[in-house]
Amino acid sequence: MELKRRNFIGLGLASAAGMCLGGAPAAVGGKGARSRSWYNGVEVGCITYSYRSMKQKNAEDIVKYAVEDGLGTLELKGEVVDEYLKRGGKRDMTRLPALRKLFEDAGVSIHIVKYGGIGGKNAQEDEYRIAAAKALGAACITREIPKASEYETIGRRCAELADKHGIYIAFHNHTQIDALTYDGPLLGYSPLLRINFDIGHYVAAMTDDAKRFIDPLAFVEKYHDKIFSLHLKDRTTKAHKSQNLEFGKGDTPIAKLFPFLQRKGWHFYCDIELEYKIPKGSNAVKEVARCNGYCRAVAGC
Repeated sequence: MELKRRNFIGLGLASAAGMCLGGAPAAVGGKGARSRSWYNGVEVGCITYSYRSMKQKNAEDIVKYAVEDGLGTLELKGEVVDEYLKRGGKRDMTRLPALRKLFEDAGVSIHIVKYGGIGGKNAQEDEYRIAAAKALGAACITREIPKASEYETIGRRCAELADKHGIYIAFHNHTQIDALTYDGPLLGYSPLLRINFDIGHYVAAMTDDAKRFIDPLAFVEKYHDKIFSLHLKDRTTKAHKSQNLEFGKGDTPIAKLFPFLQRKGWHFYCDIELEYKIPKGSNAVKEVARCNGYCRAVAGC
C-alpha cells in the first residue's frame, strides 16, 4: 500500500471485510487471542505514558481512554498498578484480580507492564513487580537499557528473574542505541531477554554512519527474533533536528513498517507512544485515536 507521508489527513479508513478487527469486541486471554486493534496481522496498542497529560489517569480512566481510542491491548505503566493497589499507605496484592477484571471487562488486555528499574538492587521490589505483571496477564516487563558499564550486572539480574519466573524482560531504547548495540552481551544471558524497539528514537539518533545506523526496517530484520514489541512515534533524523511530529510527518517509516511486518508474518506488539506536541483544542485521547487511525490506514484497513 502506497501512503505518502504528509498527506494522511483525509484518508478513508474502510475495513477489508474479515481482515481487520477494528471496532469488534476484543478477544482477551487464550491462545491466539486477537484484540480489537488487530489490523491485517499487525497488533496496535499504546503505552499508557501516552495519556500522561490527561488530568485524570488512574486505572479506570486508562481503561476508558483505551476503549475510546479503539485499542484492545496496552503496555501499562507500573505507576498505574501501584496506585490502584495502594490502600492505607501499603500495597494490597489482593486487589490484583479486580484490576485485571477491570481491563478484561472492557475488552482490553495488558501485554506488558513497564517497570523501568527492574533488575536493580531491590530484589523484594522486583519480586513484587513480576508478581503484579503476571497477575495482570502480561507476558513481558519492559525497562530502560542500562549504561554500557552495567550491561553485565543488569543483564544477569534480569536473566535470573526472567528464567525464575518464566516472563520476558525487554529493554527499551531512547537515542543511545545503534545497529551494533545488541550485538554485545546484553541479551545473551537468557533467551527470555528481549528488545522493546523504539523505532522513532532510533530514527532520531540516525547519522550517515552506515555501519552504526542501518535502515530501521533492516534493524527490525536483523533482530526480529529478539524483538518483543515496538514503540511507534514519528521523529525526524538528526539532520532534521530529531523532532517529534504527528504520524506521517516525520522520517520514521511507519507507513512501510506495517506492510513489511505483514509480508514477513512477524507478530510484534506495535505500541503508540504519543510524544509530539498536542495541537491546540485537542488532547492526548484524541491524538492517540488519530495515531491509531493512521496505523489502521497503513495496515490496509
